[in-house]
Amino acid sequence: MTKVDARGLNCPEPVLLTKRALEQGAPVVVLVDDKTPLMNITRFAENAGYQVSHELVDGDYAITIQA
Repeated sequence: MTKVDARGLNCPEPVLLTKRALEQGAPVVVLVDDKTPLMNITRFAENAGYQVSHELVDGDYAITIQA
């Protein structure tokens, strides 16, 4: 499982990092610290056909993306 730490980054960088990680294969876990990248990554992954879930972990969001 690939992990991407995108906390503190501004869009579109978290989405681009997620896209690169998914090119290597799913599942991927992405950490973000704001709702905007959470929504953007979720939208991107779902539109690409992936299953997406997320949970709040220590004030950050952990987004799990699976094929």
